[in-house]
Amino acid sequence: MGPDPGVSQLAAAFIGLGAMGAPMAGHLARRGYLKAVWNRSPDRAEAFTQENNVIALKHLRDLPRAAKIIALCVSRDEDVLMVIESLLGGLSAHHLIIDFSTVSPETAQLAAKKVRACGADFLDAPVTGGVEGATQGTLTIMVGGRPAALDSIRPLLDSLATKIVHLGEVGMGQRAKAVNQVLCAGINEAVTEALAFGSHLGLAMEQVIEAISGGAAGNWFLDHRGKSMIEGRFSPGFKLALHLKDLEIVAAMAQELQITLPLSEATREHYVELLQQGYGDDDISALYRLKRPS
Repeated sequence: MGPDPGVSQLAAAFIGLGAMGAPMAGHLARRGYLKAVWNRSPDRAEAFTQENNVIALKHLRDLPRAAKIIALCVSRDEDVLMVIESLLGGLSAHHLIIDFSTVSPETAQLAAKKVRACGADFLDAPVTGGVEGATQGTLTIMVGGRPAALDSIRPLLDSLATKIVHLGEVGMGQRAKAVNQVLCAGINEAVTEALAFGSHLGLAMEQVIEAISGGAAGNWFLDHRGKSMIEGRFSPGFKLALHLKDLEIVAAMAQELQITLPLSEATREHYVELLQQGYGDDDISALYRLKRPS
């Protein structure tokens, strides 16, 4: 596929080539949007450049000279702030930073404040849809920031997502992602508990999954993780340790609101137990380990 009209105005750099970032950056490269990448592990960046016609930069500070749009997808709040600090010296009114990471709303707002002080702009844009969605270009993006900034890069985002929802000012995207993560926790608890219950009952679980997936109990997690979990396969997917990190953000938000989220708290406790057993890099469906017949 050749470059889309307007690609020269939408030339981008991408920071973070992990399980989500690499396929997202790959879509941008194939559409002709991507010019440069940076990754904490240089070997991963070099491997990416061998498959895509882009350059790997050694220093974050060089990215603003390579592209006016800089996207990042990293794991933690401190990583986002480190990246932003490293970019600030090169930012101008022509730059737009878009952060696909999942962090606290406060971190997104702090990052935006620093970026806007340089005259540039910032969008917080966490995604949902898992590695499958990133690979297929079918993510949902929850955006916080100025509408004009979002409109200016919609063609670029369309190469990554089938749904882009603007939710308000910076921080609102992260608040929506927190709601998403609470739902993921509850669905994970329900599906793993139900399948473990069926296994205890002696049912043929592949047939049970086939039977219930088309009814009122059907859902994405059952369709995409049901068979693998009953077979004892827990490759990510969405790493358990990262969902735990997200639920810790949720817990802090709930505490500030003086509300309780009992189901999310139960999931956090289960994840901590699994993390202590060495399963932090497993998919979140590894919750089934705690419930299945021994």
